[in-house]
Formats: sequence, structure tokens, C-alpha cells
Amino acid sequence: MNATYFNKSIDQLKTSIIEQLQHNTLFKYIDEPMLIDNQLFYLLLPLLNGENWNDDLTISAITVAMVHASLAEHEKIDEYLATSKEQQLTVLSGDFYSGRYYQMLAKAGNILLIREISKGIVNRCEQQIKIYEMNPLSLTQWIDYISTIETELIHKFYSFYEFGKYNRIMSKGLVLLRLKEELIHYKTGRITNFIKMVQSNLDSSESFEQVIGQEVDKLNDQVNEYLQSSSLLKDDLKLYIMNQLELVQK
Repeated sequence: MNATYFNKSIDQLKTSIIEQLQHNTLFKYIDEPMLIDNQLFYLLLPLLNGENWNDDLTISAITVAMVHASLAEHEKIDEYLATSKEQQLTVLSGDFYSGRYYQMLAKAGNILLIREISKGIVNRCEQQIKIYEMNPLSLTQWIDYISTIETELIHKFYSFYEFGKYNRIMSKGLVLLRLKEELIHYKTGRITNFIKMVQSNLDSSESFEQVIGQEVDKLNDQVNEYLQSSSLLKDDLKLYIMNQLELVQK
């Protein structure tokens, strides 16, 4: 197996998700569901690494991606434009995607997974609420916030199907990708909520690029060390992850 196979597997999963979420009226006015390839890759990582996999797991992976899409739609809402048709349909699309997730798992009789993913949604939303609270957070707490947002639902998926051994590489990989994305936003002048909040708690001698750059360097080293020392992943997957994270092997 190689990168072409991995990318084809991600595309197939994406196609299956869009088929489940297809709605002509919604797609007429808003974009298709936001499906992030890196998240889909880590949902499929156990399969790509040769773990036993069945239709139940595929359905569950699709539903976790649906929840990600639902939450992503709700995050698009602009409180000042919430009365526009596009904004209203964006809210409805998030609710629709969420409803389809419950419908699929309920139809499959997987009530226990619904319970676990619901816990993950609660944990994720509790972290997001912190953005709107006045309590200052340390950089470590903000990194923990990013980690929960990016990884919580996949953690629940892994835990439910006893794939916990993949948590470490998944968590570090997705957090590293998110921090690199935030650095790009900062350098191009797009100031996200995360950037605003981190900046508001920095000392005058520090900059966002400096402190987040240090975190990125630290994670780069940790992931490099893991990929070189771990026997869990196949070599072609290690190479794929290195290319995904733009790591330089030491």
C-alpha cells in the first residue's frame, strides 16, 4: 500500500459521507459538508494499518465524520448575519447532519456508540465555550483546548472499538496540523479566535508566532521520535504521516 491507496480510501469515505448527507436544497445555497482529509485519515488509520474491520466500523467512522461536519457548520455562524438565508440554512444543515448521525447509528442498533459520542460532543462543546468566558487561560490550557476540539470524537471512536493504541499518534498529529494551520493564518493576517485568545494572555516580550512556533517544534520532535521508534505502524503509513505533517526525518 502507498499514498495513492491511502488517499483513495479517504476519498471513498468522503463520498460515502456526502451520499448520506446529500440534500439538494441545502447544497443549492451552502457549500457541501466540511470534511477534513486529515481527520478522515485518522478515522481510517486502524483499517489502513491492517486491523480487523467490518461494515459496522465503516458506518461508525461515517457517523463520527458527520458529527464533525455538523459541528463545523454551527461554527460558521456569524452572529451579526444570523438572519440571512445562507446563515439560517447553515444552522439547519448542522442540525440535519447531526440528525442523520443519530438516525444511522440508531438504525444499526449501536446505541452504546451514540452514548459515547454524545459524551465526546459535550466535552468538545465545553472546551469551545471557554472562548467566550472571561477567565484567562495559560498556553498549556489553550493547547489542551485545541487537542479536545481536534481529537475528542476520534478518541471516543478508538476507545469504543479498542483502538486506543493509536491515540498518541492521532492526537499529536492532529494538534500539530492545527497549530501549523493557525501559524499560517497568523502570517497571512487572518486572526482567528484562537489567535486572539492566545495573544491576549501573552507577555509583552512574546509573540504568537514565537510561542506557537516553539510548540510546533516540540511536537515535530515528539512525532519524529515516535515514528522512528514505534513498531505499531507500517512503514508506508509512517512515511505518509511524515509527508502529511511535513516532517524532516532526523
